[in-house]
Amino acid sequence: MKLTQKLQQAHDEKRLSYSFEFFPPKTDAGLANLFDRMGRMARFEPDFIACTWGAGGSTQERTLEVCSTAQSVYGFETLMHLTCTNMGKDKIDRALKDAKAAGIQNILALRGDAPRDQEYWTPCDQGFTHASDLVTYIRQQYGDYFCIGVAGYPEGHLDTPDKTQDLKYLKEKVDCGADFIMTQLFYNVDSFIEWVQSCRTMGIHVPIVPSIMPIPTYQSFRRIINLCGIQVPKPILEALDDIKGDDQKVKDYGVDLAVDMIQQIQKSDLGISGIHISTLNLERSAKLILEKLNVAPKQPPVNDLKKVPWMTIRDPSHIENWDEFPNGRYGDARSPAFGENTYLGTQPLPTSKAAAKWGYPTTPDDITQLFEKYILGQLNTLPWCEEPLQTETDTIQQQLIQMNRNGYWTVGSQPVVNGVSSRDPVYGWGPANGYVYQKAFLECFVSDKQLNGLLERLKKDPFVTFYASNQKGDFITNVNDAEAQNAVTWGVFPGKEIVQPTIIERVSFESWKEEAYGLWKEWEQQYAPDSKTAQLLRDIGERYWLINVVHNDFQEANSLFEAMLP
Repeated sequence: MKLTQKLQQAHDEKRLSYSFEFFPPKTDAGLANLFDRMGRMARFEPDFIACTWGAGGSTQERTLEVCSTAQSVYGFETLMHLTCTNMGKDKIDRALKDAKAAGIQNILALRGDAPRDQEYWTPCDQGFTHASDLVTYIRQQYGDYFCIGVAGYPEGHLDTPDKTQDLKYLKEKVDCGADFIMTQLFYNVDSFIEWVQSCRTMGIHVPIVPSIMPIPTYQSFRRIINLCGIQVPKPILEALDDIKGDDQKVKDYGVDLAVDMIQQIQKSDLGISGIHISTLNLERSAKLILEKLNVAPKQPPVNDLKKVPWMTIRDPSHIENWDEFPNGRYGDARSPAFGENTYLGTQPLPTSKAAAKWGYPTTPDDITQLFEKYILGQLNTLPWCEEPLQTETDTIQQQLIQMNRNGYWTVGSQPVVNGVSSRDPVYGWGPANGYVYQKAFLECFVSDKQLNGLLERLKKDPFVTFYASNQKGDFITNVNDAEAQNAVTWGVFPGKEIVQPTIIERVSFESWKEEAYGLWKEWEQQYAPDSKTAQLLRDIGERYWLINVVHNDFQEANSLFEAMLP
């Protein structure tokens, strides 16, 4: 069924339509567990589910698999995101053909984000540079078979600061054949209401579906509002600042905030029939929002849940919270939410001016100086690090500087923590009245000339485990079990199992490795191809190894650095 029909039914029945958004997990285990999770979330009977699309079709197969399984196994109506940036016509044709063959009838047509290397990037297909081009093409090829949605930006698109012009672009997409609008995330309901009224005045009368994201963690929230340029009312920021040290309170606040926003939208008399919940592949917050709104249907017994043939549905009360406290890049790769950082990174970014941030490095020493400035807080970002370092890094700042001066360019690190209160302002996380622990780990790029000497030193320490790989895919480790999982962050809290939000394992390391080398390439492409800077970055990407080192004795603060340095 077309989503416009679903929304019209909800309007006629004077009820709230709600839907869930998922993203394609980065690992096979994460995908299997997402299907498990979707089986439980099917109990809430959403009007539809949506699945995002990776840049340039990078998740094409997995996005289609999520949508087709959701539709065929769980009976969800599905909305498949589709971007046209960096997508050739052949890829778009294949995606649309596969979607129709799978019975998918709803497409969210997006431009997608151009790569950060704006100056030296050109689209794969000059016919698809705007979302309106994609809408027009779908209509030309498939008539009215697909129900087509497009994105709307209540606070304006980052690439179009003029809000009036942005509304004109939105109307153009609708005039090309879009059936409904789904908004970007927002936290200012007054701005949303004003924007909807402006849409109607502009002559845009298709249904508008607001996207609501319950706050996952304080760090994730800060990251996404910075990436997307989202305006957050001062009272919300102040409330979060008061509780940012307690992850559970932040989540609870996020749920209550989402409920309040939805209720304000319902009272606004704008004719909004549905809301879209961005789940980040987590379930508990979405469940609580529906319960607090009194729209969640009565839950059937666990044994009555739908399930895919290869999965066994377990007791939701036992597992719905097992990945609710992500803590950095290395979450559990089995989690459906693994890859959240990458997913959030696909949100709109401002046009990047690399030279203004990082200059024109021409030697490895120039690169070392950039990393050192970042550690000292003189740079806010690096290609691999989109935010300043966290406060806990101050305790190992001098060691990190020493590592970089030795040629080990650090992109991730964590100091030792041995039983610190979860309320601690520097190291604390998770619910209150608990204790947290950390093993020291370090992730860095190291040249092929230095690699062997470093590995020989590491092998001498029985507490060290490491993974190393290069751009070509060569791989070295001293971990014998390919499926071994090493918890490097864990917490002990009242009334809970031990929570392990940060796990180092081969599958997660290799997943991140692909992204890390992709960022070298993106940085390189922000400069003229024949420039000395581009040549340097290209050479580094080809020669340097990414290595992750864990020191498993969490009672010795400096052992990791002693093991690595000559």
